[in-house]
Amino acid sequence: MSILVNKDTKIIVQGLTGKTGTFHTEQALEYYGTKMVAGVHPKKGGESWSSGLESAAELPIFATVGEAKEATGADASVIYVPPAGAGAAIIEAIDAEVPFIVCITEGIPVADMVKVKAKLEKSKSRLLGPNCPGILTPEECKIGIMPGSIFKKGSVGVVSRSGTLTYEAVFQTSNAGLGQTTAVGIGGDPVKGTEFIDVLEMFLADDETQSIIMIGEIGGSAEEEAAQFLKDEAKKGRKKPMAGFIAGRTAPPGRTMGHAGAVISGGKGGAEDKIAAMEEAGIKVSPSPAKLGETLLEVLKG
Repeated sequence: MSILVNKDTKIIVQGLTGKTGTFHTEQALEYYGTKMVAGVHPKKGGESWSSGLESAAELPIFATVGEAKEATGADASVIYVPPAGAGAAIIEAIDAEVPFIVCITEGIPVADMVKVKAKLEKSKSRLLGPNCPGILTPEECKIGIMPGSIFKKGSVGVVSRSGTLTYEAVFQTSNAGLGQTTAVGIGGDPVKGTEFIDVLEMFLADDETQSIIMIGEIGGSAEEEAAQFLKDEAKKGRKKPMAGFIAGRTAPPGRTMGHAGAVISGGKGGAEDKIAAMEEAGIKVSPSPAKLGETLLEVLKG
């Protein structure tokens, strides 16, 4: 089974008619026919969207997520709404009981995400993001902005806080002949939906995923929590070969690096602590992002 998405996943697009939504929806439609089924725009319900592709795919536009879900049977939504409206867009998808919501938008106010998180915890929906590159299951389904051309169907599960380093891990595991089962970019914001532990739990339970790459970065304690989770699972006999990397090792304390979540404060969230925790959990930490594929191959060769 594929993690979270597969060739049968039906996806609606919130923010389809904008430039970003249009571009990435076309990319998804071209990626092994990912099932993009409708768009949502409060002022354009009843209209339709046409792609610039040779196939000139057309998608109906609905005024609300609820209407789109009812008409199409969609089980996922992807959000390309600008920051000011993205929190409300996620809440609309939660209210419509969309099972899987992927929010790509960067720069959503933290106060909006706190409201989203409270709503999410009482719902049956799962949120990936915000400020993430999305999720891709090779040769089946692409939700978000990951470049499909670097993927290859295979056996490595990739989970990462950094968008560009997700691509790096994918590119290297493709070149190493390993390929991927699914790559999940959880995003770098401090308040978000899906965390490392959620994805690691799925990778450990998935028979097709034979090894895992986990990429973290400075700030927060998610990597340490994931390492503790892996140690606890290993005691139960659930363990898979793993390589990892922590971005931001050379960042000075107190400096915010790129992602809103990458803030080191009060002796927590430093790169060395995270690396130590990951190594203790049996993850071989790569010295550089350029050696992630090599590092995983070393682990697999024992």
